[in-house]
Amino acid sequence: MPTRDPLAEVAELDRESLRDSYAMPTSRPPAWVVAASLVARGGAVWVPVAAVLAGVGERRAAVRGLVAAGVALPLGHLLSRAVFRRRPPASRLPARRALPERPDSSSFPSKHAMTAAAFGTAVGAESPRAGAAVAPLVAVIAYSRVRTRVHWPSDVVGGLVLGAAVAWAVRRR
Repeated sequence: MPTRDPLAEVAELDRESLRDSYAMPTSRPPAWVVAASLVARGGAVWVPVAAVLAGVGERRAAVRGLVAAGVALPLGHLLSRAVFRRRPPASRLPARRALPERPDSSSFPSKHAMTAAAFGTAVGAESPRAGAAVAPLVAVIAYSRVRTRVHWPSDVVGGLVLGAAVAWAVRRR
């Protein structure tokens, strides 16, 4: 019996999910999807979100979120250097051309998703109410990376899992 290559199986699932999914059309995404992807670049969106959280009395959650995101972003860049993966071949699709950036770095993990999950998980661990408020933004940012065709679905899922792990790892006991 031939052995299966799990990475090849994941790659095939990714290709099938983007090819066969009505949820991920190739047309230009709505402006809110493009905006979510752009504002999350470099983790910049989490600073004003943390400021809002601090302003409504969730200072500890805001600080923990920023610490987790601050660890996740460079860690994601290090991981992407260690695990090179080509991005989806979509450079000519309107979905991909909606973004001004043309990333050529490794696709795995999605640094946007990893940083978002680290921030959201850390905030939620400190304050479930604040975490619930931040969760939709985390989800939209993660979705935007697949919808704009700059990542495979498994890159985004991997980024979310790794980001959550970072949040729990940096959490004080």
